[in-house]
Amino acid sequence: MSKHVAVLMGGWSSERQVSLWSGAACAKALEGEGYRVTPIDVGRDLAEVLAKVKPDVCFNALHGRFGEDGTVQGLLEIMGIPYTHSGVLASSLAMHKERAKTVMAAAGVSVPRGKVVTRSEAAASHVLTPPYVLKPVDGGSSVGVLIVNEDHAHPPQELTRGDWAHGELLLAENFVAGKELTCAVLNGEALEVIEIVPGDAWYDFDAKYAKGGSVHVLPAKISPFVYQEVRKLALAAHHALGCRGVSRADFRFDDREGGTGELVCLEVNTQPGMTETSLVPELAAYAGIGFGELVRWLVEDASLER
Repeated sequence: MSKHVAVLMGGWSSERQVSLWSGAACAKALEGEGYRVTPIDVGRDLAEVLAKVKPDVCFNALHGRFGEDGTVQGLLEIMGIPYTHSGVLASSLAMHKERAKTVMAAAGVSVPRGKVVTRSEAAASHVLTPPYVLKPVDGGSSVGVLIVNEDHAHPPQELTRGDWAHGELLLAENFVAGKELTCAVLNGEALEVIEIVPGDAWYDFDAKYAKGGSVHVLPAKISPFVYQEVRKLALAAHHALGCRGVSRADFRFDDREGGTGELVCLEVNTQPGMTETSLVPELAAYAGIGFGELVRWLVEDASLER
């Protein structure tokens, strides 16, 4: 008898739509692999819904707060339902960018210089010398990220808006120019490295999820030494944070003529996107792992106490 898999998607974070896309793709692929699948658009009644559905496994396709920050993982631990991806601690730690950076730096992973500031501080005056980046301390999918260029006389005025929905704490980091690189870790092994060339100035939400929003160069056209360094650091970050299943680490590499040559890890995603334009399925396919095989492996890897 095939396993009954509940695919958790949607939720109420700022990344709800991305999660719905990921969840739909994964549910379809899992059905193709012969599993009995129940898609669940997650609400605050999730415990009640799961008690009725009684799945053998939960495939976590949630993104952002609640689904990616250890909260839903804790609920599944309490209910005794095995689940995919990282556990409570790794999920919570990776979601908080500043604390994740502290742990990664202690493991020898180079990270951008920066500090945590309040929204009011960031709106009142420049908190770092431009160019710098402001991002929610616990967000994802580039939602709420602001780049402050050298020609900005004043800090971003978006921060003063009454409808700002990205939290009161922001991470301010020095902007590292150059290439955007990413590498996934699957089953304890680093996959290859992609260079992301956004169609616009930077890798924002549309560049990540709109068709044609960015070009993925696989394998990345960088020196063999830097290429292997990215893979090594992605694996080190994965292990330092205690990730499980699959993760994806994002990097910046200043390869400009006369640049610093700096290579830094921006963050680790414990719930990488699984849409048709997502990076992890592309990296897996390059390694000879089809989408169906990828989601099947994640389900078979599911457990408690991750």
